[in-house]
Amino acid sequence: MKEYHAPFKPNCFYHIYNRGNNKEKLFLNDDNYAFFLHKWEYYLSEYLDVWAYCLMPNHFHFLTEVNDQNSFPEKTFVNEFLEKRFKRLFSSYTLSFNKVYDRSGSLFQKRFKRLKISSNSYLLALIHYIHHNPIHHNFTENYDGIYSSYPAILSKSPTKINRDEVLNVFGGRSDFIKIHAKEKNYKKIKHLIVE
Repeated sequence: MKEYHAPFKPNCFYHIYNRGNNKEKLFLNDDNYAFFLHKWEYYLSEYLDVWAYCLMPNHFHFLTEVNDQNSFPEKTFVNEFLEKRFKRLFSSYTLSFNKVYDRSGSLFQKRFKRLKISSNSYLLALIHYIHHNPIHHNFTENYDGIYSSYPAILSKSPTKINRDEVLNVFGGRSDFIKIHAKEKNYKKIKHLIVE
C-alpha cells in the first residue's frame, strides 16, 4: 500500500503532488504559475532542493530533496516544520487567488501527497515522468511552453533547479534529451506514482 504522507526526513527524496479541490483549476494564466513558483521559493526553497517539477492547470508535481538538519531552525522536527511551511504556501496562494478571482473557500486538496523515493532508478524515472506529465494529460504535445524544470535543466542560464545533479543521474545532457524523447511505460514505478 502506498504511503501518501511519508514523513519528511533530512537528506531524503520525495515526490510531492497536489491538485485543485474538486478538480478545480489552480492556475488560470501565466501570472498564476509565476506567483505560485514565487511562493514556493519564499516558503520552501531554504529547506528543499528541487530536482524536477511541472505545473499544470489543475495539479502539480515536484521531486525534491530535503536539506540536511542544519538547514532547519535548531531543535526542529523536520516533518512538522515542513508540513507547516506547505500549509502556509497553499494558504497564501489561495488567499491571493481568491481575492483576484472573487472566489472563496479552499483551492487545494486538504492534504498534499508525497512519496519517499529510495533509489536512483526511480529518481531517473520520476524526473522523466514529471516532465512528461503535461503531455500524458494532453495539456501540450511536447516539452516546449510548459511550466516545468525541463527547459531550465537544458538551459545554460542560472537556475535554482539541481541541474548538474539531474544531468548526472541521466549520464549527461544528451542522454537526458534522448530519454525524454522516448515514450515511457510507467508500470515499473506505478507504486511511486501519486495520481
